[in-house]
Amino acid sequence: METTLRGVGVSQGTAVGKARHMGTAVLEPPAEPRPGRSAEHEEDRARQAADAVSADLIARGNLAGGEAQAVLEAQAMMATDPELMADVRRRVVEGGSAERAVYDAFATYRALLADAGEYLAGRVADLDDVRNRIVARLLGVPMPGVPDSDEPYVLVARDLAPADTALLDPSLVLGFVTEEGGPTSHSAILARSLGVPAVVALPGAAGLSEGVEIAVDGGTGEVFVEPSPELRERLSAAAAERAAAVAAVSGPGATADGHRVPLLANIGGPSDVSAALAAGAEGVGLFRTEFLFLDDSSAAPSQEKQVAAYRPVLEAFPEGRVVVRVLDAGADKPLDFLTPGEEPNPALGVRGLRSLLEHPEVLRTQLAALAEAADGLSVRLEVMAPMVADTADARAFAQACRAVGLDAKVGAMVEIPSAALRARSILREVEFLSLGTNDLAQYTFAADRQVGAVARLQDPWQPALLDLVALAAEAARAEGRGCGVCGEAAADPLLACVLTGLGVTSLSMGAASIPYVRARLGGCTLTQCERAAAAARAADTAEESRAAAARVLSEV
Repeated sequence: METTLRGVGVSQGTAVGKARHMGTAVLEPPAEPRPGRSAEHEEDRARQAADAVSADLIARGNLAGGEAQAVLEAQAMMATDPELMADVRRRVVEGGSAERAVYDAFATYRALLADAGEYLAGRVADLDDVRNRIVARLLGVPMPGVPDSDEPYVLVARDLAPADTALLDPSLVLGFVTEEGGPTSHSAILARSLGVPAVVALPGAAGLSEGVEIAVDGGTGEVFVEPSPELRERLSAAAAERAAAVAAVSGPGATADGHRVPLLANIGGPSDVSAALAAGAEGVGLFRTEFLFLDDSSAAPSQEKQVAAYRPVLEAFPEGRVVVRVLDAGADKPLDFLTPGEEPNPALGVRGLRSLLEHPEVLRTQLAALAEAADGLSVRLEVMAPMVADTADARAFAQACRAVGLDAKVGAMVEIPSAALRARSILREVEFLSLGTNDLAQYTFAADRQVGAVARLQDPWQPALLDLVALAAEAARAEGRGCGVCGEAAADPLLACVLTGLGVTSLSMGAASIPYVRARLGGCTLTQCERAAAAARAADTAEESRAAAARVLSEV
């Protein structure tokens, strides 16, 4: 009998296939003394296993590139964390086996993360994955992971570790469903980059029977168990209609009446450029630079190394714009040379621009590298600071850019509610705004992006979040400045129309979403977008907001 479940749709499209479960067994070694081996031998075993896991994660990241590479490199750093390995050494000296020492040391660190506030608690799944990989290697058993299959399937899991999500084969994995996670979790972002439909925060997902046929709608968040032939036909027709609409529209982003809305790509490194160009991106709206700094958490990369990484991206868009976000370290991306060792709540501490202003030489080197990389090129380089809270932050960043002679527009990211509320004042110091809706939602609703239990508060359709977007866009219009969106909200075709109606002047997203957004935007006029935006803001809940906008635009 057909039943319908509802989670949070995070990646457009539909898929029908048999459910296959992710292996998630916790590998707990026996709590018994080591069998006659020396402490030095056990310590060597633990260190070698941790090094091997770290190397494997880095290799997976290199293969995946972009967003996934940065996430996996952060996980690789967990595997060889000095404090963790010191705790492993202590436990081995006290008589434990290498595998048990690793298990218990990670358990202690896990408890610390779980108690450190929701932001870091969301990284527990990543830590568990690293622990399981090291323990599996020590025990000589296979690592639980993506099922082996010759037939395409829908992957079902309680949660997905970045190491598994990054290398999913879209020809085999038709889509995926998880019980945990939220709209801006690592898994959701990677699903969009792969272009596979996905639903997260689905209650009871882990209880779906192995092999049962399910249909996944990544747009609505619905999962249909044992779908009827009629439903399958309806989903297939909708998918064909969507594909036809996407194929029918090309060129720059614009509404049906010619209002231009540049469609840009979010990239995590040079390896993402080809996908952006193939999707018809008009430039880059968010160039994340953390990938350069995660290679070695003990020291910042040289100016020469940074220039070599930035220039290929700038060369790829000779007539476009490339918006670079300077290093956004701290919270879930700690760097030994930059971020404080201990903070009660790192998400609310020294991160983003705050870290850079405390280490001006790191900011100065990065800005100088960008100036050198852009020298002689026709690209329109723009540089923005993360986590700008007020006018003083914006002024300090603008002064740092001028001090190195950077010939680029200077902007500020709006990720903190105070920046949206005081956007007009900030725009007197910088030349554009870019709304990071992922963090803006997190700070507006006190809801961690990795925690499935609060996923509804991370929904970019929340009317309060739309109000903040409108405030920033109105301020930019009053000052004659641009105001883009580079958060994952821009990847939702329907929401892209609403954001346009709110006054947003550009949209940046994962490359796979650009064709869908271009098609949806091209099917409605600016006036219709404005009506949809007004209807969405007048609603009381995210669900009502989406439904109200959909009703307005269905009249098109």
